[in-house]
Amino acid sequence: MKMTLQNLSKILDKYEEKRGSTSLEQFELLKGLSFYSDWSDARQLPKVSNVTRNVTFNHAIGLPQKSGQAYPLYDYEKLIFDTLQGHKHIWIKKATGLGITEFMLRYMAWLCLKDNKLRGSYMCIVTGPRIELAITLINRMKQLFIERNLVWFDTKETVLQLNGVHIEAYPSHHLDAMRGITNVSFILLDEADFFPPGQQQDARDVSERYIAKSNPWIVMVSTPNAPEGLFEKIEREPENACLYKRLFLDYTYGLDKIYSREEITLAQMSPSFEREYNLKYLGKVGNVFHLQDIEEATALNQQQAQEMLDWSTNVMIGRSMGID
Repeated sequence: MKMTLQNLSKILDKYEEKRGSTSLEQFELLKGLSFYSDWSDARQLPKVSNVTRNVTFNHAIGLPQKSGQAYPLYDYEKLIFDTLQGHKHIWIKKATGLGITEFMLRYMAWLCLKDNKLRGSYMCIVTGPRIELAITLINRMKQLFIERNLVWFDTKETVLQLNGVHIEAYPSHHLDAMRGITNVSFILLDEADFFPPGQQQDARDVSERYIAKSNPWIVMVSTPNAPEGLFEKIEREPENACLYKRLFLDYTYGLDKIYSREEITLAQMSPSFEREYNLKYLGKVGNVFHLQDIEEATALNQQQAQEMLDWSTNVMIGRSMGID
């Protein structure tokens, strides 16, 4: 019996060694891949069984899924990607279900792996006050790699090590642990408008204190919550005084993409639709307009102004001719 147990132990050790080697080799192949391609072609969904050099990072780890179906990255996600290339501080007010949190987790993982520039740095994810939220986001990032047996993790529930980058999630009521970290490269504040009021400003202050230290990416993402909260305050800041590049992504950005029209029709029956999908703060009508609507309104006002000017001119000419 003793000999049998020893043999079994050796077999298991060899299996673990082989599995670890395979995972490491697959993991290494993820390095240097482009984030995505073919943004304009939503139909192009290549099936990837093994990581190869002719696929993108997102195809290699598996495209995002909804109800078991793989979806491409959409044009509004390309908007975020392009914005991140030119801006370090991003504020995204978004409809629920667009997949923005998933996109940000993938983007952070890709930054860790595209080269070794961020090795030795820290990435921080700030969540709501429940520790379960912090655990959930780190687990989602780990699952990007575990589901395809690309790599295994032995870190604690709120921590992830990725190519020498330390990624940790912090509940909004425990941000003291986030102070004093050296070499912070990325901070994601997820659903920041839902942090308790007393913790919203603290989360912003702790994040922005690193700008002069290591100039990290700071990305705030949230569905709108109550008026006078963190998101509305930033939204009201003048353009020339706002630290953040602000993006507004309502449900129309995902219509006929991540949402079907039937799903939106059903969602519109909910009293919370305007807040959850249409970017309006709780109990407020809201003040967010599409650029196209603004341009059309401006053109209409210009047309009406010209008509009024023409009318006034004709009246004045008529009166002048009467006097003469």
